[in-house]
Amino acid sequence: MDSDRLFILYIHGFNSSPASEKAQQFQSFCQQLGNVDIAIPELSHDPEQALSQLQALIENAAGKIHLLVGSSLGGYYATWLSEKYNCRAALVNPAVSPVKNLGEEFLGTQKNYYSGIEYEFTREYALFLDTLDINPVTSPENFLLLLQTGDEVLDYRLAVERYQGSIQIVQEGGSHRFEEFDALFAPMMEFAQKGKLSPETIAGIKKHI
Repeated sequence: MDSDRLFILYIHGFNSSPASEKAQQFQSFCQQLGNVDIAIPELSHDPEQALSQLQALIENAAGKIHLLVGSSLGGYYATWLSEKYNCRAALVNPAVSPVKNLGEEFLGTQKNYYSGIEYEFTREYALFLDTLDINPVTSPENFLLLLQTGDEVLDYRLAVERYQGSIQIVQEGGSHRFEEFDALFAPMMEFAQKGKLSPETIAGIKKHI
């Protein structure tokens, strides 16, 4: 991998896939930039297998991961990975302690929104998923938190509290899918390269809101 190229790993959410609108939009943006390599793996519904997939990609990058982008449950995975590998992560309406906060909602028959494949999310899956819970976060400076208060699935306030000390962009309204996600692509790249956002970037985001 060339030293002047960025490597970004996009981690989709629960019952989602690389075919999701957010993943496809972000992939197109990265490809247009020309100096970004992006991986968007199709993750197993088994959390332990999914984590193994993600760790293999990071370790194959030989420590040259520039940014993890995690959506929903992908944000939960990205938090654990960021803490382990000391890399930056942009979290998009991330799940916070999902097993504790959503409980039985995970269990039983599930269906992937894109593939249509049905499977059983077992109690064993949930127990493993809960072992990945990072509380408190030890390196808040590594996180860019992107939230919309209109998230109908997750309580955004849990993320605000969990990621204290991180750069937090909280937009009023919106939804769990994160409306106008493409408006945050350039700031995410700035964070990937610099680990911070300039006052001008933050002002632009607020103006956009």
